[in-house]
Amino acid sequence: MSASFRTEHDSMGELRVPAEALWGAQTQRAVQNFPISGRPIPRGFIRALGLIKAASANVNVGLGLLPKGVAKAVRAASLQVASGEYDAHFPIDIYQTGSGTSSNMNANEVIANLASAAGKAKVHANDHVNLGQSSNDVIPTAIRVSAQLAVVENLLPALKHLRQTIDRRGRSLAKVVKTGRTHLMDAMPLTFQQEFSAWSAQLKSAEDRLQDSLKRLRRLPLGGTAIGTGINADPRFGARVARALSTMTKSRFESAANKFEGLAAQDDAVELSGQLSALAVALIKISNDLRWMNSGPLAGLGEIELPTLQPGSSIMPGKVNPVIPEATVMVCAQVIGHHTAITVAGQTGNFQLNVTLPLIAANLLDSINLLSNVSRLLADSAIAGLGVRQAHIREALDRNPILVTALNPVIGYEKGAAIAKQAYKQNRPVLEVAMEVTGLPEKTLKALLDPALLAKGGIHGKPGGGAG
Repeated sequence: MSASFRTEHDSMGELRVPAEALWGAQTQRAVQNFPISGRPIPRGFIRALGLIKAASANVNVGLGLLPKGVAKAVRAASLQVASGEYDAHFPIDIYQTGSGTSSNMNANEVIANLASAAGKAKVHANDHVNLGQSSNDVIPTAIRVSAQLAVVENLLPALKHLRQTIDRRGRSLAKVVKTGRTHLMDAMPLTFQQEFSAWSAQLKSAEDRLQDSLKRLRRLPLGGTAIGTGINADPRFGARVARALSTMTKSRFESAANKFEGLAAQDDAVELSGQLSALAVALIKISNDLRWMNSGPLAGLGEIELPTLQPGSSIMPGKVNPVIPEATVMVCAQVIGHHTAITVAGQTGNFQLNVTLPLIAANLLDSINLLSNVSRLLADSAIAGLGVRQAHIREALDRNPILVTALNPVIGYEKGAAIAKQAYKQNRPVLEVAMEVTGLPEKTLKALLDPALLAKGGIHGKPGGGAG
C-alpha cells in the first residue's frame, strides 16, 4: 500500500482512501461513483449538517443514549465542520445518490474521525454520529435548516438594504417630475419617488412572501428516520433537536407534525423556490426600468445616469453600459431556471422518499446566495449613485401631448385627443396648442397642465363641453 493512501472498509469491503482525508470508505465510493459536475455540496449545506450532528449529540447524551465523552467529542467536531474548517473534506459531487446518503455519511465519517482523534474513545460514524438518524431525515432537515438560515441571515437583510436605498433615493427626488410610460409610450406624469415606490413595494411584498414561506420551511422531519415511522429513534428526539437547533442558530425551528410528509415530499422547498423566482421577476422589472431610463444618452430615454463602473466596449471608445442591471437580469434568469429544476425535482418523490434532494439543496442555496449578493450590488453600485438629467426630463415632459388628459373634465375627450395629435405632429408643447384650440387663458391652462399637480392625481378641472 502506498504511503499516500490508507485502507478503510465498510459493509461492501475494503477501499483505498487518501491518507490525509478525514472521510472514510463510503465517502470514497461516492467520490469514485459520481465524477459528474466537479461541484461539491454548498458551504451552507455543510454548515447545516454540522449543526444537526452537534444538536443530535446533545440530545442523545441527554436521553442517555450516548456516553458523555463521546457526545462531547462529536459535538466539538460537528461544530468545527459547521464553522467551515473542514470543507475540503466534503468532496462528493452534487449529482449523487438522490437521498443524499453519500453526503450524510461524508459528514458522519469526517466527524467520527475528528472526534476519535480528539477524544479517548473510538467514535463510530453510524453508531454514534448518526445515532437516531437516517440520511432520509437528515438531508431533508439540512435542506430546511440551510435554506432558512440563508434567507434570514443573508437574503432578507439584503432586500431590506435594497429597499431602503430605493426609498432614500426616491425621497431625494420627490419633487422631480417625469413622463410616465405605459406600453413603453408616453403617459401621465409622476415623480421619481412615485416610480421608485413601486419598486420598493415589490420588494416589501417579496420579503413578506419569503417570511410566510418560512413558517412551513422550518418544520423539520428529523426523527422520522428511514421512512417516517421513527424506527431506531427515541420519540422525543426530533422535537428536542429542533429546540436545540433553534437555540444554536437563534432562528426558529420546530419538529414536523407529520414526518412522512417531510421525507416523501419537498413542497416546502418548492414553495420557497417559487418565492425566490417571484423575487427574481421583481428584480428583472426593476433592472429593466433602470436600463430603459439610462438608455442613450442621446438616442435613448436618457433620464438617468447610472454610475460609471467600467468601459463598455472593446472597440467603441467612451461607451459605458448598465452593467449592474445586466448582471442582475442574468442572476434572475438563473434563479428562474433553478426553480424549474426544483419544481421537477419536487415531483420526484415516490412513496416514502424524494430522491432528488442534493439537487434541491444546491439550487435553493445557490438562488438565495445569488439574490442576496446581487441585491446589495444593485443597491450600492447602481441605485445609490444614479444621477438624474433634470433638464432633459423637463424638456420631454413639456412636450408630452398626453398631459392633455388633465383637460378632459373641461373640454372633453374628443377635443383633447385632437390637441394631443396636433401637438405631437407639430412637435410643439401641448400648452401652446391648447391655448390656440380651447381659447382658455394661459394662466388657467398652466394650472391645469402643471405636471407636478398632475402627478398628485385627482380631478383638476371642472366638467364642461364634452365627456369626462
